[in-house]
Amino acid sequence: MKRFLAFLSPVLCLGFATLWLVYDKEKNYYLAAAVVLLFSAVPFFMSFEKSKPSASELSLTACLIALAVVSRAAFYLIPQVKPIGAVVVVSGVCLGAKRGYFVGAMSAFIYNFIFGQGVWTPFQMAALGTVGLISGLVFGKIQAKRIPLAITGFLLCFAVYGFVVDSCSVLMMSAQPTLSSAITIYAAGAPFSLVFGFATAVFLLLFGESFVKKINRIIVKYAILPEKNI
Repeated sequence: MKRFLAFLSPVLCLGFATLWLVYDKEKNYYLAAAVVLLFSAVPFFMSFEKSKPSASELSLTACLIALAVVSRAAFYLIPQVKPIGAVVVVSGVCLGAKRGYFVGAMSAFIYNFIFGQGVWTPFQMAALGTVGLISGLVFGKIQAKRIPLAITGFLLCFAVYGFVVDSCSVLMMSAQPTLSSAITIYAAGAPFSLVFGFATAVFLLLFGESFVKKINRIIVKYAILPEKNI
């Protein structure tokens, strides 16, 4: 926990400094939030790079990112019913919190080359990255069984992902956000987040535990990730 807090402290300092710099008289809330979110991702990417990952680890990480992107694209006709949340959760469980964040953030960045980059990209990166991060922290303490996986996936994709992504809508749709306008937008987005959370829970309930076992088998076979903590 001390290492985790030490890791986040420069992120928070840099974020607040950036927020102060870009917060001008016109109250550009979106620019401030987007820059903070982008800065929050940089230390995770730097930490991943400094860990000097092996070729096997990079290959496994890249495969999981590709699987997350493909799973998002394959279900594009069904609104909010996407396996990508389940893939990110499993990545956090098997690869650890730091790599779980990396898989989630990179997946959001890459699939937006298919569906369109925009002001929402840093929010989606932060949201999916946080899903992977928290999954790694939670299942570093408990076993990755079907029910805990499904419950965790639902809560993270409904509450965490939904809140962060809907925050983008709050900043985009309101020139000067108020509490009432924010509540309205969050309430309007809740059904979509609920469907995404429920779909993630179903995918994890059906395939999560077996998927985790297969990834862990690869990790053991090729001696990948001797230490998974952040």
